[in-house]
Amino acid sequence: MSEHGDPVTSPAERLRPDDRAEPVDAATEAFVAHRNLLFTVAYEMLGSAADAEDVLQETWLRWVGVDLATVREERAYLVRIVTRQALDRMRALSRRKESYVGPWLPEPLLTAPDVAEDVELADSVSMAMLLVLETLQPVERAVFVLREVFAVEYEEIAEAVGRSPAAVRQLAYRARSHVAARRPRGPVSPAQTRAALRAFQRAVETGELQSLLDILAPDVVALSDGGGVRHALLQPVVGADRVARLLAAGWWRRDAERSVEPVQINGGPGLLVRVGGEIDGVVAVRVEDGYVTGAYHVRNPEKLSRVARETAVSR
Repeated sequence: MSEHGDPVTSPAERLRPDDRAEPVDAATEAFVAHRNLLFTVAYEMLGSAADAEDVLQETWLRWVGVDLATVREERAYLVRIVTRQALDRMRALSRRKESYVGPWLPEPLLTAPDVAEDVELADSVSMAMLLVLETLQPVERAVFVLREVFAVEYEEIAEAVGRSPAAVRQLAYRARSHVAARRPRGPVSPAQTRAALRAFQRAVETGELQSLLDILAPDVVALSDGGGVRHALLQPVVGADRVARLLAAGWWRRDAERSVEPVQINGGPGLLVRVGGEIDGVVAVRVEDGYVTGAYHVRNPEKLSRVARETAVSR
């Protein structure tokens, strides 16, 4: 339901005219078939589900006016539209980030368990990777996402970003090198991840300093995003001792009104925090070699709409 109590429908459903049923049905069918892919492309470029949905709306408005007889490959055409719209949206998003209070974290998604089984997809939508992608220039980010995650051909990327294929190859090489130098280390087994998350959850609930030190990597980083609305850290906290003491002081400690539930956030382990039964925040946890290397705590209410229900992502 919308905030006014009206049923929420997809862009395709809202814009479907009855007197053009057959051609619009074909456009709708193609759009719906690729919708999860298009959302994932936009989300990985923007780090914001709300902005990704706006980009999908704009993509639909352009797609419904296309003569499908001229389209050779629907997936490529739709990816081209969504990429262009996402690049336009990135400029507005960058202006908002400049005035953001405290660290800016991507909007977290509650994802289905099968997302973790696709290691490359899970890595590409992880909070840690999205933060690395934030360090790229907009066109570099688009090229990296399309090439490395979705295996789009250089010629198709060139059409999407308005560069030559040769220039796109250079951008891809530069972005790949940049990400490789900053990306998290390799993935760990699901069993190791679950064990580490359980140990981390127990440690933060009890606040036992030694238990925290036992599960935190020496170079662990804790970030929190309250958006200037909720209490949160204004600077990153780095190092096992500092992060452990922060947690032991009760940052996420369970009390009579607070509960902590293990969930899958952005294809990886996470904790959903409720206070008085209401969602108060979510903690995405990065696990490497059996230790927690990153804890990303999102409390900004505007970024919590996608942790109450699963969001489908795909390649």
